[in-house]
Amino acid sequence: MVAFGKKLKDRQIEEWNGYYINYKLMKKKVKQYARQIEAGGVERRYVLKDFSRMLDNQIEKIVLFLLEQQGLLASRLEALGLQQDALQEEPDFVKINELREAYREVGRDLLKLLFFVEINAVGLRKILKKFDKRFGYRFTDYYVKTRANHPYSQLQQVFKHVGLGAVVGAISRNLAELQDRQGSYLSIYDQPALPLQEPIIDTIIAAVDRLSYSTNFLTFLGQHALIMQEELPTPLEEHIDDERYHFMSLMLNLVNTFLYMVNTYIIVPTADDYSMSLGAAATVCGIVIGAMAVAQLFSSVYFSAWSNRSYFRPLIFSSIVLFMGNVMYAMAYDMNSITVLLLGRVFCGLGSARAVNRRYISDCVPLKIRMQASAGFVSASALGMACGPALAGLLQVKFKFYKITIDQNTAPGWIMSFSWLIYLIWLWISFREPGQPRDENHAPESTTAPTNSDVLEKGSTTQPLLISFKPHNDEEDEDQECDVSEETTEDSRAPVNSIGAAYRLLTPSVKVQLLIYFMLKYAMEILLSESSVVTTYYFGWTTGKVAIFLACLGLTVLPVNMIVGSYISNMFEDRQILLASEIMVCFGILMSFHVILPYSVPQYVVSGLIMFVSAEVLEGVNLALLSRVMSSRLSRGTFNGGLLSTEAGTIARVIADGTITLAGYLGESKLLNVTLLPSLVICIMSIVATCFTYNSLY
Repeated sequence: MVAFGKKLKDRQIEEWNGYYINYKLMKKKVKQYARQIEAGGVERRYVLKDFSRMLDNQIEKIVLFLLEQQGLLASRLEALGLQQDALQEEPDFVKINELREAYREVGRDLLKLLFFVEINAVGLRKILKKFDKRFGYRFTDYYVKTRANHPYSQLQQVFKHVGLGAVVGAISRNLAELQDRQGSYLSIYDQPALPLQEPIIDTIIAAVDRLSYSTNFLTFLGQHALIMQEELPTPLEEHIDDERYHFMSLMLNLVNTFLYMVNTYIIVPTADDYSMSLGAAATVCGIVIGAMAVAQLFSSVYFSAWSNRSYFRPLIFSSIVLFMGNVMYAMAYDMNSITVLLLGRVFCGLGSARAVNRRYISDCVPLKIRMQASAGFVSASALGMACGPALAGLLQVKFKFYKITIDQNTAPGWIMSFSWLIYLIWLWISFREPGQPRDENHAPESTTAPTNSDVLEKGSTTQPLLISFKPHNDEEDEDQECDVSEETTEDSRAPVNSIGAAYRLLTPSVKVQLLIYFMLKYAMEILLSESSVVTTYYFGWTTGKVAIFLACLGLTVLPVNMIVGSYISNMFEDRQILLASEIMVCFGILMSFHVILPYSVPQYVVSGLIMFVSAEVLEGVNLALLSRVMSSRLSRGTFNGGLLSTEAGTIARVIADGTITLAGYLGESKLLNVTLLPSLVICIMSIVATCFTYNSLY
């Protein structure tokens, strides 16, 4: 992904040159305002008024051109409708085919108009963000609220693409009527579920969806996966995605995600009992649970690198290693060996293919359904997190099969090993290895607009704009140098394949977001991993009760995200939700401490629920912000944004599980407070860091 200024220049349709947002002029104006304010030569109120007027003029220019083009499309559709009426009386198959092609041509021109709206909408969002970031204002809120809600709003035309739906409907209806319906007299309105076999219509619908996907539950949920998407993809990229996509392969990746999360949490309710049955202390459960996370630190890196060359082989390897790890975990009881138990969990961690699952969605799923796939990834994880403890609660059995003991401690290992064996067979039969992507550097370049209809149907034109020469001045040189710097450093398309290169791309805002992610994962791991020990010590809970408590926590993930994604995120800024969620996590931690009064079930359950739900909200908003402030270079390559966030979360889990085991040496009576204290310190640090970087978070 390159800088937006260059992208805007490269994607403009030459004959529409004067009607796009003048992003470069407005960017220059923002810099000019900054210099004038520093010199004390202008008041801030003047800046707000002048910038608002400039934005109004730019939007008016865009909207008037949009209405003009819609009128031209409507006139063409009206003329085609008259021709179609004439053909009803005297059918002529040659003329019918010509008429269908004419409607398709209108559809291609509509695609150009949709892309015109999209690139201008993105430009408006970016220049508003740049203005807020430079001056520390909430100008975006003011501008959007005052303009969007006005009865004569022109902003609605840009962001809601008013009127274009009628054009899409007219093209769809007439193409459907011209199709061979084999004697059917029904229209598209009589059979709305019947798909229209017209690629141009599918492409238009995908373009409209991409234009209006902004703030909704699906987008919010998908951002949990930190699968970053380009705002303005090239037609070549969309075409490659379609070629590499295979539905069953995607489903296998999502099932892998689900099974791995079940595998992670299915042992949590019984880990302390299993440790004691092998002669270890109950708090050794921290090491047993954390051994998987330790191994995942290394497996995430080599799986991410492996996925540069293949997806099938890493998934096969993952399934085999997980099968072996679960067998070892189950056999540790009969072998009376805590070492075998820990090795089994290490093997399970070495089989973590979440990096492959993320990369498959990012690289092989078409853009038009990538957000749904990302949401599916998060939903599969949440479902696995809930099903793991619930399944453990159901496995309250005890019997011997030959010389193998199957009870509540070993049954999770046997169940998961059988599940991974079935998955391995399904994977071998059904997975299709996607072809390697073409090297973009070898793609032919052109300085003229492509006329191929397939390219237009992908939603954009890729010719570079012929820039007219302007008088030379020092201010423009300064702008050009700034643009070149942005394009050659942060926005290069080169993937990041070394940890050093990835670290150099981490801005202070990104580091703060990674610290927040570390904090929330640490707090959640402390809550979940020590739950069986704490509840047994204070309340005498059985494994079944612990399993129900953990399953109920897991089941809150999707409803909470639905509420935040559909409602709360529309009422408040992401950074406001972020800070509020951090404060609520801190409140939940404080409420969890055992200080003076006898520790009660309501206190533990309510504080745990507040902490967990707030951390879930925080995770979604945190990753959404992280995807915006993170360099676009981290969207691809071995050390991508998804891997960095995974490593931060995994390190937090490892340290949390180690803390539980170390705190166990002080006695179970002190375990709760000792493990909560680091959570509180890290949470306060993250709140302070958020306050310092608050204005840079959008």
